[in-house]
Amino acid sequence: MRRTTVIAIAAALSATLAVTGCDSSGADGKAPKKQAAPRADGQDINAHPLSDLRQGGSVKVPITQWITQYNYNTVDGSQGDAMEISALVLPDLFDSDAKGAIHTNPNFLVSAKVVSDSPQVVEYQLNPKAKWSDGKPLSWRDFEAQWKALNGSDEAYEAADTSGYDQISKVEQGKDAHGVKVTFTEPYADWQRLFDPLYPADYIDTPEKFNKGWSEKVPVSGNAFKIGEYDKTAQTITAVPDPKWWGNKPKLDSVIYRVLDFSAMTDAYLNKETDSATALLPEDYKRLVDAPGTQIRRGARWDEVHITLNGGRGPLKDVEVRNALQAAIDRKGINASFSKDLSFELKPLDNHFFMPNQVGYQANAGVYGEYDVEKAKKLLDEAGWKDAGEGKPRTKGGKQLTLDYALSAGGTSAQTDQAELVQQQLGVIGVKVNIKKVPANDFFNKFVNTGNFDLVSFRNVDQVYLTMSYPVYRQPKGKNLFQNFGSVGSQKIDELLSKAARTTDRAAAAKLYNEADVEIWKLGHSIELYQRPQIVAVRKDLANYGAEGLASVDYTKVGWLKK
Repeated sequence: MRRTTVIAIAAALSATLAVTGCDSSGADGKAPKKQAAPRADGQDINAHPLSDLRQGGSVKVPITQWITQYNYNTVDGSQGDAMEISALVLPDLFDSDAKGAIHTNPNFLVSAKVVSDSPQVVEYQLNPKAKWSDGKPLSWRDFEAQWKALNGSDEAYEAADTSGYDQISKVEQGKDAHGVKVTFTEPYADWQRLFDPLYPADYIDTPEKFNKGWSEKVPVSGNAFKIGEYDKTAQTITAVPDPKWWGNKPKLDSVIYRVLDFSAMTDAYLNKETDSATALLPEDYKRLVDAPGTQIRRGARWDEVHITLNGGRGPLKDVEVRNALQAAIDRKGINASFSKDLSFELKPLDNHFFMPNQVGYQANAGVYGEYDVEKAKKLLDEAGWKDAGEGKPRTKGGKQLTLDYALSAGGTSAQTDQAELVQQQLGVIGVKVNIKKVPANDFFNKFVNTGNFDLVSFRNVDQVYLTMSYPVYRQPKGKNLFQNFGSVGSQKIDELLSKAARTTDRAAAAKLYNEADVEIWKLGHSIELYQRPQIVAVRKDLANYGAEGLASVDYTKVGWLKK
């Protein structure tokens, strides 16, 4: 299970989370020794062969909100928990390993390869056993319907990302009934991220079905698991093995997802209501590390925390004001204040596309990532916002310089601390920040995804493919924000990202992404804070699960060790 179609978005827990060896201050009260950054392929899943696992049992997984949309390719469906569940029950054509390398999933594909470079043609050979839960075999028509829904030609389809699909000229049957032939107008480097997961043609072939047919339900599945129960009262979603599954039988009887506020997750784990919990915050780590039957597992995930600036409304429409905020927010100070009890030194992230432990990373923030209060004040002066005196918001045209910082009510105290630090830092330059706490179940659907904020902090995660970043930085089209929720972009950025997507040489593509990154910093799209590795508390006898890093989770192999 992996999020590949668009970048998954998830709530940020705050700067305290960006640690990898969270060995907080010990009993002697001494500060922990700072450790090096994790390796790009770092993971810990308690790997075991299937012969070591017993048949049966459930895994209880915490999630942060009730799932309102199971169409992975819509904006609401791109919330991280929604994408995880969708990928569990739908055909997952490709999987990634710990290094982020992509491999075909033999349960669905016999083969998939580029058979021509000019034009680029990809041929898929589907596993003849692969069927939808309604009994129909997977076919080229499913690919065709998904392409038509996502290629951008019909704006009635509320697609979160059209990139890649908009470079396909036709989808047709391959050599036989199980073959698929996809022809591109121009090369697309990350062709494997398309059609993954795959959706059934009969359930997405009209805008109505695509936009609303997957609201709060999965009408048809096609994987080892299917949804057995949606309990909105108990806030649980239960996936169970599908008896029609043609692959290896899952070891588990069920995977139970339970909606919890971040602040409740540690207690839920300690009360055995869940089988895993994030152990990144020092106060959580201290409670979880010595819990009976618990193992702390660590991995290096593609996971960045940032603050999005909304250039689509209010004072932040002005790039000078956004640049002023970039200069006024002390990234090093935020990270240092939160990492004092942690064993991993937090360093500001200076790239929107690459993590510091990835090949291709370079620091592109330049002057736009430097903390400079006087520069921030000067930029606001130049933008016409007059200084009203210490402790008072600046004014322009009779209006005060006031911004809303949207915050999930289900977040942690550390998340609130980060918002309050930003509030304090911006107050110094005459920007009044109102922290607006909103219901956890509404945070993404009604605020982030709709651009209903001035400032907001969340995470982009699991960017296994570079092209997954395109919808985050491309210019919105009409009411479709894609995943650029702050509506900050430019034609130059679009052109660079489009060219990068057509560049099959990885080093050449990385150069283009870094060029685009320089422009993104100039425009004040978002303020990068840090990489957030995985530190997870997991039941000691739960195998093939935990901190996967860049790798996919295979729930057919997840299970409990024999006694």
